[in-house]
Amino acid sequence: MRLILGSASPRRAELLAQIGVVADAVRPADVDETALKDELPRPYCARLAREKAQAITLAADEIVLCADTIVALGRRMLGKPENREEAAEFLRRLSGRRHRVVTAVAVRKHDRIWERESVTILKMKRLEQAEIEAYLNSGEWQGKAGGYAIQGYAAQFIPWIEGSYTGVVGLPLAETAGLLRAAGYPLPGLCP
Repeated sequence: MRLILGSASPRRAELLAQIGVVADAVRPADVDETALKDELPRPYCARLAREKAQAITLAADEIVLCADTIVALGRRMLGKPENREEAAEFLRRLSGRRHRVVTAVAVRKHDRIWERESVTILKMKRLEQAEIEAYLNSGEWQGKAGGYAIQGYAAQFIPWIEGSYTGVVGLPLAETAGLLRAAGYPLPGLCP
């Protein structure tokens, strides 16, 4: 059975490698990521992961793994900032506050889809303007939901986390391993 990673994210490939899984191919899905009217973060994420999995054409011996991550501050969704100014706005909003990171995972084999969402609660310390500027100068915010990467320099901004660290990075491994097993994908190592 061949595993297709429906994401161009190098972080997701690196996370899969932590559990001994290497995708046979990478085929990012091209779906409209516009939120529906009044759509909340968790259903939004789940819908996108599912739509991505459904959008990828598979051979009979292939399964696809897709995911989507969003940072939520209450009902407000903070996706990938389009520019430095938006990243700065996101960091100012998150500064000193608790927020959620939602990552939804979908695995599809033939016409069947297995899905899970991971919701992690984090607290970001109160950031000084100099810290925000230094972080923006690092460029690490680019392509990151909420404008920060917990696995990088921004780790120093997060004093408290409840939930899945790997979910915040972009792929909750416990949930992902369960979905792959449910779909019949053989996991190496300790996972029967």
